[in-house]
Amino acid sequence: MTDAGFSFTVETRPTDETFPGTMPVNDVAEYLARQKADQFLPEPGQTLDSIVLCADTVVIVDNTILNKPQNEADAHNMLRLLSGRTHRVRTGVAILSPNGMQSFTDETTVQFSHLTDDEISYYIRTCKPFDKAGAYGAQDFIGLVAIERLDGSFYTVMGLPTHRVYKALKGLMNEE
Repeated sequence: MTDAGFSFTVETRPTDETFPGTMPVNDVAEYLARQKADQFLPEPGQTLDSIVLCADTVVIVDNTILNKPQNEADAHNMLRLLSGRTHRVRTGVAILSPNGMQSFTDETTVQFSHLTDDEISYYIRTCKPFDKAGAYGAQDFIGLVAIERLDGSFYTVMGLPTHRVYKALKGLMNEE
């Protein structure tokens, strides 16, 4: 965001990242981003004097969400499932401002090449992708060696569709 011309500080607040099991997979990322933004709503009688940006990313294959892996075996199973296949990455964004909340989702389709068990094990051992949806980061070893094609934004896969965030923030600043 600094490279896009914005100054900011980072603050996190604990958020329950569960979602209703009946929720359509296409709605989950934006729902979770809004849940995160809700943690920054001002107390009754107070006003918000800043802009809060929250995001959440999900990986979807076979209409199933691959969350953050629980352990090495879970990460290995996720990467084995993604190997040689196309999947979708959806990043939901929620922007909270004094004027209210706006949200959107951006999607990128990702084609992986086939991964060997040794490549998967190496990646898990060296990059420890336990905080990543689908057990991978596009900017890490797996992204370098396995992403054959993207249809959409690389930054959406990294977790923040900066092209859309820039446009939304620019619009907010023009409102002031």
